[in-house]
Amino acid sequence: MPRAFPCNSPVIMGILNVTPDSFSDGGRHLDLQDAVGHAKRMIDDGANIIDIGGESTRPFSDPVDEDEELSRVLPVIETVRAISDIPISVDTYKASVADKALRAGADIINDISGLTYDDRMAGVIAEHDAYAVIMHIRGTPKHMQENPVYENVIAEIMAFLRRQSSYAVRAGIDEGKIMIDPGIGFGKRVEDNLRILKMLNVFKELGKPVLIGTSMKSFIGKVTGSPLEERVEGTLATLAVAFMNGADIFRVHDVAGAKKVLTMVKAVMDA
Repeated sequence: MPRAFPCNSPVIMGILNVTPDSFSDGGRHLDLQDAVGHAKRMIDDGANIIDIGGESTRPFSDPVDEDEELSRVLPVIETVRAISDIPISVDTYKASVADKALRAGADIINDISGLTYDDRMAGVIAEHDAYAVIMHIRGTPKHMQENPVYENVIAEIMAFLRRQSSYAVRAGIDEGKIMIDPGIGFGKRVEDNLRILKMLNVFKELGKPVLIGTSMKSFIGKVTGSPLEERVEGTLATLAVAFMNGADIFRVHDVAGAKKVLTMVKAVMDA
């Protein structure tokens, strides 16, 4: 039975990429001891969820096969689960990886495809009575940034998330265990990402917790003129905006920084 999901917003989801090529932290946590040590630090810094990924989905990335992905994530899931009861999310769009990850102790499947890449995924999540993050993406990571165009980005994302949430429920996923993510940076232009942040409250109409993932992404660099290593302040600004506009869950690399910013914003909102 999956662990209970944190219910008090803001919820901080700490990113743990065990990949050689993720855009921000690729190669840093390939060693099991390093990966688990980083998970411990994020838990100590205030993470409510650890999100483990074994395949980079950065723009123009190539997919990895199931066996390679499993070899990266399963030992980390099992070791983190042995030392902590923190909810574990696994960032995968493969049903077979999701099944083994959930059996190993994960609680949440964070599917960048919104349950569209693998038609078995919804059934696997339902079978385990697990939580699901349904994210919007246009295309695949390899090609998603090749001239994405929208007539109305908010309306199109809303329609997708509504449709896939309904599909998930029909497939047997508990409606109360569905989260939605508009997919910042996944087949979006800079102006689309900014529009999503500005209009986040619209997604609350779907009645699901809203997850947002802006951490260190390229649109921040384009707006601020900053290289990757200098996007921390821009990232923290997007977290503040997102929280004030209705986001509930924040997927971040810098848990300690996010905790401070979101604590401050919440104090203002509650005043």
